[in-house]
Amino acid sequence: MKVLVTGAGALLGQGVIRALRASSLGAEIVAVDPSPLSAGLYWADRAHLVPLAKDPTYLDRLRAIVREERPDALLVGTDVELPVLAAARPELERDLGVKVLVSSPEVVAIADDKWMTAEFLRESGFPYPYSCLPGGERALIGRVGFPLVVKPRVGARSVGVHVVTGEAALARAVAEVDNPVIQECVATPDDEYTAGVVVCDGTSRASIVMRRDLRDGNTYRAWTGAYPELNAFVRGVADRLRPHGPVNFQLRLGRSGPTIFEINARFSGTTPLRALAGFNEVEMLLRWLIEGTPVTQPAVREVVILRNWSETVVEPGRIAKVAARETT
Repeated sequence: MKVLVTGAGALLGQGVIRALRASSLGAEIVAVDPSPLSAGLYWADRAHLVPLAKDPTYLDRLRAIVREERPDALLVGTDVELPVLAAARPELERDLGVKVLVSSPEVVAIADDKWMTAEFLRESGFPYPYSCLPGGERALIGRVGFPLVVKPRVGARSVGVHVVTGEAALARAVAEVDNPVIQECVATPDDEYTAGVVVCDGTSRASIVMRRDLRDGNTYRAWTGAYPELNAFVRGVADRLRPHGPVNFQLRLGRSGPTIFEINARFSGTTPLRALAGFNEVEMLLRWLIEGTPVTQPAVREVVILRNWSETVVEPGRIAKVAARETT
């Protein structure tokens, strides 16, 4: 099996590579990224450079790499590539014979946009964070009071997120954040969980829930456990959303029970942590996608995972080789 992973410089893409290496697949890994200084490029068997996803030549370059490498599957390692590859998936699978593990443009749009996420949850009958767009602040304050959270409608890793406790701070945050959404602050960080669900043909097949601590928008401590009610809840949401493959939910225990405040229609930054607990969603999905093996719920080990820094040492000549390489 040969697998192409994008975003080798991102925590997400690197996590996918780590989960692949921890699997029993023995897959040959091709990694791509815009920068030759991306550590994940040097964890792979072969590496290529691509333009940024917003570059008009991005897809042409990726197509050329797929033609050269002939991978069985393409896994997405950054948020910014999701809309591009979701739209291109039918063409890539039809013309190049590669399985692209990305959800539909509609699902990606719901997950990317925090306002659309809240509206999806509300319309589907699930608990949701009370939210408004600029101009609706007065009604929201009357409904839930303070604190409130001001964040970009499209964003990641807590960048641009403001927790405000008064009207003056609220006004400043709304003015500062580009294209903001204003939401109630659900519960506290002590009640925060991250969950992953594996969805095949529109049906949830496996799930994992971890309680977590955050640092700089990323999980740095995690506790696995059975969490039967939370697993049932996130599976129900995933069945309604119908992603293709992996989906990540971030939730807190709020006034109406578990309340999702963010959806990621992709693998998660905690994907390699989950693999350490016996839940390797990358392996499960590749075996389903390429080999036709049905996904079943694995036993999740109850562990505490403490994240730490690590280093990748690369000789300058290897960096120069990757930087100079071009695909024709």
